[in-house]
Amino acid sequence: MVDLILVLILLLSLAAVAWPFLFYPLILRALPAKTEQPLPGTAPTASLLFCAYNEAAAMPEKLANLAMLKARHPGLEIWAFDDGSSDDTAALIEGPGDLVTLIRGPGRSGKAHGMKQLAARACGDVLIFTDANVLLDADAVDNLLARYADPEIGGVLGSLHYVGEDESATASVGSLYWRMEERLKDEESRTGNVLGADGSIFSIRRSLYPDFPDSVLDDLTVSMAVIFAGRRLVKAKDVIARERLVAARGDEYRRKVRIAARAWHTHSHLRPQLRRMKALDRFKYASRKIIRWFGGLFILTGGVAAAALAWRISPLLFGAALLAAVLLAGIAFRARGGLLAALADILIAYAATLQGVMKAMRGRTVTIWNPAKSR
Repeated sequence: MVDLILVLILLLSLAAVAWPFLFYPLILRALPAKTEQPLPGTAPTASLLFCAYNEAAAMPEKLANLAMLKARHPGLEIWAFDDGSSDDTAALIEGPGDLVTLIRGPGRSGKAHGMKQLAARACGDVLIFTDANVLLDADAVDNLLARYADPEIGGVLGSLHYVGEDESATASVGSLYWRMEERLKDEESRTGNVLGADGSIFSIRRSLYPDFPDSVLDDLTVSMAVIFAGRRLVKAKDVIARERLVAARGDEYRRKVRIAARAWHTHSHLRPQLRRMKALDRFKYASRKIIRWFGGLFILTGGVAAAALAWRISPLLFGAALLAAVLLAGIAFRARGGLLAALADILIAYAATLQGVMKAMRGRTVTIWNPAKSR
């Protein structure tokens, strides 16, 4: 009986880890598509918003990209919030004259606070959110605004393409993970709503912008407001943003802990509204968010069950398996490329996410951020 329970725990743990990447996508593909119904009319006006902290290295390329977008869209309003940078970020943003309207924060107050300041001042019908180190393709704004011809659409996400995936095992794993994430969003969009946006490139109708505390993940909070308002949150494959991957494990670990902690605070803040969502959207949210946040716990539970099974079969088998696992882990965490290095980075990512969630459950969060040095 004990062996059967251990086998069931192991199988359920494996299924939970695989659910967001295997079973959930298969279910989405079996669902019918929800078509868009655009109406004729003039394109909405737009405001592009981003926050920056110590991004002087990224600013020249970012400002050139913004100048290109402004040339294509003279009416595009561009706002930036400087979160108390200690380098030349603010001066560089102000350098091109009237290209970007800069708001200087009083110090380190965080991205959520900064974005609220910008959204309160923006005048565009559509608010476009992006990051200081993200570059948009030339036709990104055109393609994004075109989707708002359907009055049911309240928010549009873009597609993030990473640059530098060959620079390290961490970057390679990050790129693979993100490609899987993008395909999941494509399927969610096809079947109704995408369940949340990241900060690289997304937009909403300004009238839907919500109020929220500074402690939450503003990308998730703002994008979910579209669904709560009864509108559609969709993804546009032809709205392309580009960002350089984080190459160092330490940078990526800290980033994932920070994001996971704020994501759990956001989940707690949004829980009453999440419960009122349609059944399909609740299923999507649980599959792509909650199950993934606890992936590290499922891996740990499965590992303990597997170890207990090995011990019950033979203490010698248990010892051999434990020794092999320790040796492989040592090799994997020292490797800088190949399959074992990739496996190590996957486990690190799960551990960082679980640590962030556990931190948030204890009432701790992270409101400020620092750019990754290995980008």
